[in-house]
Amino acid sequence: MTDPWTDAGDDVAISDAKLAVGDPWAALGEKVRREAPSGWSEKLRVAVVIATHGRPDALAGVVERLDRQTVKPDSIWISCASIADAGALVHRPDINVIVAPAGLPRQRNAALRQIGPDTGIVVFFDDDFVPHPRWIEMTELRFRVNPDVVAVTGHVIADGIKGPGLTLEEADTLLASLDGRGIDWLHENYSPYGCNMAFRYSAIADLYFDERLVLYGWLEDRDFGGALAKRGGRMLKLGAACGVHLGIKQGRVSGRRLGYSQIVNPIYLHRKGTMTLGSLMRHIAGNFGSNLIGTFVPEPYIDRFGRLRGNLLGFANVLVGNVRPERAERL
Repeated sequence: MTDPWTDAGDDVAISDAKLAVGDPWAALGEKVRREAPSGWSEKLRVAVVIATHGRPDALAGVVERLDRQTVKPDSIWISCASIADAGALVHRPDINVIVAPAGLPRQRNAALRQIGPDTGIVVFFDDDFVPHPRWIEMTELRFRVNPDVVAVTGHVIADGIKGPGLTLEEADTLLASLDGRGIDWLHENYSPYGCNMAFRYSAIADLYFDERLVLYGWLEDRDFGGALAKRGGRMLKLGAACGVHLGIKQGRVSGRRLGYSQIVNPIYLHRKGTMTLGSLMRHIAGNFGSNLIGTFVPEPYIDRFGRLRGNLLGFANVLVGNVRPERAERL
């Protein structure tokens, strides 16, 4: 099996012409429109889905920043494990709050089953992802001018998951400091990244996230993207659709559970045909190596020893032929 897409993608310049001085995002939008094939569509209806669990304050901050988008979503769906997860947002009449069994794939699927067929684009944001105010504008435009595009991932300019985490205020500062230079690029054949990704609804109307990938749904984005890639269509990463992933540690699964998923989930995906052998080996080797080293030189914000224990448990299960990602829920 060959990779239907890559992690890095193929770098493609949108245009060699110089962007106009002033508003780089607006200038880029004008250029994309001018270069578009004839017959490009009018505005597409955008639905934003946020699955959340145990972080109502962070969620409220993210939704507040959605209100600042230059192109507003036509609907917002908050999929909770309990009604308390939505906090004060339950009182907003313009937001759809639904309750689903806990687990990222389950909660996203619950929203997908309720989104109307008039939807053009479905956007998935994590409850700790802060999009640039032009994120929806740039993404929706790309879907309009390129009818062969089925998936778009934004550009994460800072990812708190790799460190102690970032605050909403730090994200605001980082995004406000952008001057728009270097946004005029896209990558082809790019695997969706779960914290900020968008799909053409007609391409995924009968496609759902695999609910055997329980809890945090480790690699659920790779699996979903792999299944979609088999159907054809372009999958892009856009430099102009940027944002900050806070990487909040509150509400995340235990190190042992995550460590188990780091081993079992890639093997499960490979057997399904949504991950190549090369990607499987890179994921397992990278995570196991990081956890082994981190056990002796631990970061204060990551349970490396717990993840290593989970890795070893995953290996033990695989050796006896027990490749069951759902077991993580019972650890």
